[in-house]
Amino acid sequence: MARITQIVILLICAAILSACGAGAPSGPVAETRVVSDGIGRRVQLPAEVTRAVSLAPNLTEIAFAVGAGEKLVGVTTFCNYPEDAKQIPKVGDTLKPNVEAIVALRPQVVLVSTASQLEAFTGLLERQGIAVYVTNPDSLESVFRSMLAIGDVLGKKQEAEEVVGRLRGRVEKVQEEAANIVYEVPQTVFVQIDPNLYTVGRGSFITDLILTAGGRSVTAEIETAYPKVSKEAARAYNPRIIILSDSPDNREPNEVLADSEAVRNGRVFRIDADVLSRPGPRIVDALELSFEAVHGRKVGE
Repeated sequence: MARITQIVILLICAAILSACGAGAPSGPVAETRVVSDGIGRRVQLPAEVTRAVSLAPNLTEIAFAVGAGEKLVGVTTFCNYPEDAKQIPKVGDTLKPNVEAIVALRPQVVLVSTASQLEAFTGLLERQGIAVYVTNPDSLESVFRSMLAIGDVLGKKQEAEEVVGRLRGRVEKVQEEAANIVYEVPQTVFVQIDPNLYTVGRGSFITDLILTAGGRSVTAEIETAYPKVSKEAARAYNPRIIILSDSPDNREPNEVLADSEAVRNGRVFRIDADVLSRPGPRIVDALELSFEAVHGRKVGE
């Protein structure tokens, strides 16, 4: 009888232990980490990201620059640099990505360039267990911080530090040379983003880029990042220098700038739109070209 009682007790204990463990995971729990993105959101990521989607050309360029291009499983139709980026599956354009296509690629994280991209689809992606990491650079230095952050997200922290270190060295060279050039009047610059007189304001990293190069954007005090100015305002600015974000439909200054000092003196410069307008590793190329536009010579000459 005593033996039967012992067996019953053991069976009861086993049943209790089984019930207690019913909700426990059957396999190992994946390691995760929490990081803060460019707009202060806390984002939970796998300890090691191996599959990512980029929803902006600059982020694609950053991933390749830090040696993580092979981790991109999806990019936008605008992601055309470097050459290898053209071979990656496309998930729509930057403004209207195909969420179903993104989910089908099973990324662990989706890289987004601005907060304005975020609202439409972040909830859906996160319900699928896909993290969304946002960058939002508004200055040259914050572009570098974004590069370091993306490098960390993609497991290339050291490589990103090395890349950014080299880029900062080139920036310092520009700053040193610009500081040694003194003008009687400011070298005012109008940046024409497109022929409808869209330009750059206080919130644009391009405004900071022009200042670092030794110029002064005539629209630097406008609050928005990419405002459209009136024809009257553009004419009144009378810039000494015009920089065109060079694209097929933006090859000449708007007609209201025809009488500006810049046009009269032949100081209209074109910088490839992909180089000037992407806050990524080629932004220092844009800085050096802006220096040339402002000062009439290349860095180091």
